[in-house]
Amino acid sequence: MAQDSNGTGTSGAAQLHRRSLLKLGAIPALGAVAPVLGAPGIASAAPTEVIVDPAERHQTIQGFGGMNHTAWIDDLTAAQRETAFGNGDGRLGFSVLRVPVHEDRARWGGEVPTAVRASELGAKVIASPWNPPAHMAEDFAGGRRLRHDMYGAYAQHLNDFYGFMSDNGVNLYGISVQNEPDYAHEWTAWTPEEIVRFLREYAGSIETRVIAPESFQYRKGLSDPILDDPQALANMDILGAHLYGTPLGDLPYPRFEEQGGGKELWMTEVYHPNSSDSADLWPQALDVSENIHHALVDGRFQAYVWWYIRRSYGPMREDGQISKRGANMAHFSKFVRPGHVRIGATAEPGADVYTSAYRDAGSGIVIVAVNKSASAVEQPFTVRGITASSAASWVTDAHRNLQEQRAIGVSGGSFTAVLPAQSVTTFVIDGVSGGGGEVCRGRVEVVEDWGSGWQGSVTLSAGDQAVDGWDAAWDWPGDQRISSAWNAEWSQSGSSVTASDVGWNGRIEAGLSREVFGFIASGPAVEFDFGCR
Repeated sequence: MAQDSNGTGTSGAAQLHRRSLLKLGAIPALGAVAPVLGAPGIASAAPTEVIVDPAERHQTIQGFGGMNHTAWIDDLTAAQRETAFGNGDGRLGFSVLRVPVHEDRARWGGEVPTAVRASELGAKVIASPWNPPAHMAEDFAGGRRLRHDMYGAYAQHLNDFYGFMSDNGVNLYGISVQNEPDYAHEWTAWTPEEIVRFLREYAGSIETRVIAPESFQYRKGLSDPILDDPQALANMDILGAHLYGTPLGDLPYPRFEEQGGGKELWMTEVYHPNSSDSADLWPQALDVSENIHHALVDGRFQAYVWWYIRRSYGPMREDGQISKRGANMAHFSKFVRPGHVRIGATAEPGADVYTSAYRDAGSGIVIVAVNKSASAVEQPFTVRGITASSAASWVTDAHRNLQEQRAIGVSGGSFTAVLPAQSVTTFVIDGVSGGGGEVCRGRVEVVEDWGSGWQGSVTLSAGDQAVDGWDAAWDWPGDQRISSAWNAEWSQSGSSVTASDVGWNGRIEAGLSREVFGFIASGPAVEFDFGCR
């Protein structure tokens, strides 16, 4: 969006409006240990039990985060970078930073300090352009557009930004073709045909993952043509979208699931429900966790990225403290880490109650429960295959911000927790049967080494039982880094790589081996074995 803009944040394709900001309200910072969950007025009607099924695997989570745009607002301070991207007490645990590709190269350096620190703390950094350099653009009846004879130069402009950031210690995870080409009131407009042409003919030269089309309202009219063009689709790595006023019914995208070919699906910008109210307004701030729930469960997005990280309506207040909206985001971002897989869970067990669940690469389970009702809810949970005897939990409500609670007893995989009125609670449980055990072996092999880079393949071998859905993880022995991969949902943070199947390649019969995915990497070519699940 523009410097400070407002989306409807509600159902319906309403137009956006500019609004001035309200002053910040006061709120305590993230809290310490508090008494066990509880509140008066527990609902008498028993809600539907939440069934969590670790064997039902959905998308791999890539991260949560927000935007830094130093041409429009002041850069984050050193302390604010720690608050945003650190994951200790009083931190947001963000794992994604979005920055702009300024049309003026003289401004590129302003984005480096925060991007460097975010990268050091393990965050993925992505970039989006609002406009090309002035000499590449022209006016036309619909506003401003990239000159059609400048597509090659524009691809080089994006590559130059990638190279600049790399030279300054930031390895961009991906770069967008255009921020909101369908809401270009103040920036450059693109038609669907222009986006497809650029992807098909020029995006293949871009040295990092390519993000498109970043529609402001997840309008499928911009992304369907990409799915219909094999070469354009091949050159797009991440389908990016914004959720300003997107109806809930438009979140599912079965066509992408059918034709996307293992591409990543990211929600790359939103603020919700508006930019006019203080982020500390309660219970309105609870809308944020519900919005994240729908984005991940209904939309199956792998990443959720807010607009400005620090703003009166954002996750961090202007004084550098975490807001109520930020606490709601932190219930996901601190616990649902990159590489976690969303697993089966009863999505709406009762009126105004929303639950989702995630599994790490081992035996850990994370459950996030949102209760928007005015009464506390006594909610039963059952996690299939669990061996744990207790669950840790954290709660945010009108009086608490992400406060840790006393452990809840778990028996036979079941427990009951009180969800306070108008609250969000995160549960963390360790001990899923077989979750940490090794059920297959993996091997990285070199396919081709051309000195400046190399192509590798990953083969998995099943043991005595068939593997029906796999997760692979390893640490590089040196400074190797994957730049692209196919037939896997993957991520790399530092030297650690995680990858999972894309559905069709998830099964390996007992006693057999299967080459499951390939990749391009930099650094010395190496071969080694590793464990998988």
